[in-house]
Parts: sequence; structure tokens; C-alpha cells
Amino acid sequence: MPTDVPRVREKTSGPTVKQFSVFLQNKVGALLEVVKLLNANDVHVLALNSQDSTDSAIVRIIASDPEAVESLFDLHEIAYSISEIMVVEMNEVATDLKRMLQSLLMAEVNIQVCYPILIRPHGRSAMALHLDDQECGWSVLAGEGFRILSQTDLSR
Repeated sequence: MPTDVPRVREKTSGPTVKQFSVFLQNKVGALLEVVKLLNANDVHVLALNSQDSTDSAIVRIIASDPEAVESLFDLHEIAYSISEIMVVEMNEVATDLKRMLQSLLMAEVNIQVCYPILIRPHGRSAMALHLDDQECGWSVLAGEGFRILSQTDLSR
């Protein structure tokens, strides 16, 4: 008897994608200064998400060289945290986005943060996802045939 439960796959190896959450003052030019620092050191912003409040902003960044970002942020005393996230490639955004969200819903995996990737790895759109259960989310989405990208895929 067929079911609609997503298939589960084993996780493959590859460098995980790191998301940097940077705490900035909510002032004109604060984000530009961070991007200029990265670019001056040959680090490129591959994805960006910003949430602001009255006094501060949390900026989430995926970069081409995570190790360099850590060194630069430490050197320049920029407050940050690191999270491992999942980047999911989509062949056809209109249908794949719905299918991806349905698969996560069926597995009862909650999306905490999501945002698009600025570059198009392999010529396709991709979405960064921070989930409440990364391992389950990975298994479900890979089982549904989605390609989960590694840092190597993004840093080409």
C-alpha cells in the first residue's frame, strides 16, 4: 500500500554550509562596512538576510570562504555566531518550492529562517534553510530528490 511519507536517504559527505549571524547597529552604512571588509579580502557574499529592530539588526551571511570570514570577524572584533545550514537546489522554483515545503511539513520539520542564494550554482535557484531538525530535513529532502549543496558547490 503506497504512502505519501517521504523516502529517507543517508547523508553524503561534503563541507557543510556555514551561516554567519552578525549583530550590527541599526544605522546607515553598517552592512556596507561588513561587505566592504569581506570584498577587500576576496570574500564574496553568496547569500544575505537581514532582520532589523529599532536599535540593532541581525544579518545572516553565507560567504565564499567561511574560514576567512571567521578570521576577519575575530580580527576586527565583529560579534557573530555560526550555524550550519542547508542549501537546497531547485530545478523549477514554482513547483519545487511547494514540494519542498510540503515535504518538510509532512516530516514536521519547522523552518526557522529561509532566504534565497544570490548566486545560481549549476545555473539553478537555491534556498538557504535553517531548520529545527537539520538531519531529518536533510534526509527528507534528499529522499524527495532535492540536491543538497555543500560549501564546495557554492564557493566555485
